[in-house]
Amino acid sequence: MNPRLVAVAGPFKGTVYPLAAEEFAIGRDSSNQLAISDGVLSRRHCLITSEAGRFKIADLHSSNGTYVNGLPIDEKPLDHGDRISVGDSRFVFLLDEDDTALADDPVQLDERSYAAGSTMRLRVEDALYLRPEKMITSLPPLARMARDLSLLLKVSTTINSIRDPVSLQRQLLEMIFEVVPAESGAILLVGGEPQHILSTFGLRRAPREKDGVQVSRTIADQVIREGIAILSNDVLGSAEFAEAASLTAPRINSLLCVPLMLFGRTLGAIYLTTSDQAARFNEGHLQLVAVISGIAAVALENARHIEWLAGENRRLREDSQLDHDMVGESLRVRAIYEFIAKVAPTDSTVLILGESGTGKELAARALHHNSPRDSKSFVAINCAALTETLLESELFGHEKGAFTGAVAQKQGKLEIADGGTIFLDEIGEMAPLMQAKLLRVLQEREFERVGGTRTIKVNVRVIAATNRNLEEAMRDGQFRSDLFYRLDVVSFEMPPLRERREDIPALAAYFVEKYAAKFNRKVSGVTVEAGACLMNYDWPGNIRELENVIERAVVLGTTAMVLPEDLPEMIVEAEQQASAAPATKYHEAMREAKKQLILKAVGEANGSYTEAAKLLGINPNYLHRLMRNLNLKAMFKK
Repeated sequence: MNPRLVAVAGPFKGTVYPLAAEEFAIGRDSSNQLAISDGVLSRRHCLITSEAGRFKIADLHSSNGTYVNGLPIDEKPLDHGDRISVGDSRFVFLLDEDDTALADDPVQLDERSYAAGSTMRLRVEDALYLRPEKMITSLPPLARMARDLSLLLKVSTTINSIRDPVSLQRQLLEMIFEVVPAESGAILLVGGEPQHILSTFGLRRAPREKDGVQVSRTIADQVIREGIAILSNDVLGSAEFAEAASLTAPRINSLLCVPLMLFGRTLGAIYLTTSDQAARFNEGHLQLVAVISGIAAVALENARHIEWLAGENRRLREDSQLDHDMVGESLRVRAIYEFIAKVAPTDSTVLILGESGTGKELAARALHHNSPRDSKSFVAINCAALTETLLESELFGHEKGAFTGAVAQKQGKLEIADGGTIFLDEIGEMAPLMQAKLLRVLQEREFERVGGTRTIKVNVRVIAATNRNLEEAMRDGQFRSDLFYRLDVVSFEMPPLRERREDIPALAAYFVEKYAAKFNRKVSGVTVEAGACLMNYDWPGNIRELENVIERAVVLGTTAMVLPEDLPEMIVEAEQQASAAPATKYHEAMREAKKQLILKAVGEANGSYTEAAKLLGINPNYLHRLMRNLNLKAMFKK
């Protein structure tokens, strides 16, 4: 025995993993025997164990499941040739030296037509097994008919229980090989356009050969386009065919191509060939495969639909399981979530671009918390907030007596972040000397403390962020190009708030809830008018500015909702300028009504703002703010 796993799809395709130990774990964590950086996988996903020469696989309560031969399992004994799927990776379990259970044979589409000595065409609706009125007179002898019907029953029950498209196509061709003397077969599936072949699956009856499965695109296109089945014999009898080296190499003698039809729509085709002179395809084979294709079309379409749904479900699970504190569901933000889910499990250095206040540190924390380093420290340092000397000491630490005031040894942020993540905010503001020292850390993962001579090695992931254009800074000589290329391994940009306005209501609601709880205020939300003001402002300070505005409104407001009067004047003015004509008239009418109410109340109170506020039923501070926003203060100046 030679137990092993062979990767046939995924990042390690072609790699062989011997199963010599009693346990072989697969998952996202580096402690597994096979660690795969795939966000779909759990940290400990599944486990293969052996006892007395028998192997079994168990799912370790993973989020997205472990599949064997297309079916989800909790625990299952493994047999030679079993296919294991975890996330985007697929493996074949091999126990013997025989490798025939490996991946399907490649399909080669040839652009030239196959000429044939005899050709038969059949419309699917004319297949005898689908026409009860011809069952008695036209079907073959009873024994053969019983065998064929038995196969059809087997096909129907077997393929409708398989959900994995690859496993389904393999099983389908293997069952066809039981009754049709084909040496090789292929299944071609098309997309929305019949001429666009989306996928191919090839299989040989004998062990896999170097050239794969040859398919004539001309015949396949005709079958798919016209929805007819074609049987051709004596293919080698054509002089035209004999001159085509690419077609004579496989020495095709007979071919059979049948469309996969579903409700009048062609999904693809089943393509069979043989080079055996004594094994010609006949009308019985054509009739039988035509009926099999009708059964298979439904199963293939269902399998493709289930695969698509599984992909959508996996994407939604990834989004829902992404640990982050960011708020928003706009397309731009969802793209950030998907990017983080892919990049977080790796150790790649990440550069986050974007204007100030867009949430770059939140994105960096999400990268850390969704990585295998989650249990270790996340350390942030603002490169713009410290002088060069202080930044060096903060980043690398210092020895006792290294400079005046260094009364004790101090660990730097890099040491504290060992095993975890360090976030270097405003990296574009770092001085040239510090850039050179940081470059060494990125290259060698080592440094010395200030005033020290001992080299300290660290295992740390670096995430940097900047609001500067580093490419321009390089051209101006303000930023090292070698450091830029070390940082820019993986990069993405946090969008400014003005480019994701659809997230403003959710962000405003989040901040209202946050500061209402912090200041013990019963504020439940934002009025429609105030929301319109927020939506029409450009937010040069981005999310940070929005947070400050909402905090101010919660602190200064006196009602259960945030009103336009609670917002800074520049935001209210921006809304009025952006409003269309009908909205402008509405807001002008509202402003005028407020003015008249206030003027009347102040007049009745003989100029006393406190009494006027009582008459209006509002807080005097709120009345003062209303009068200022409505430019009424000047009218009462003496």
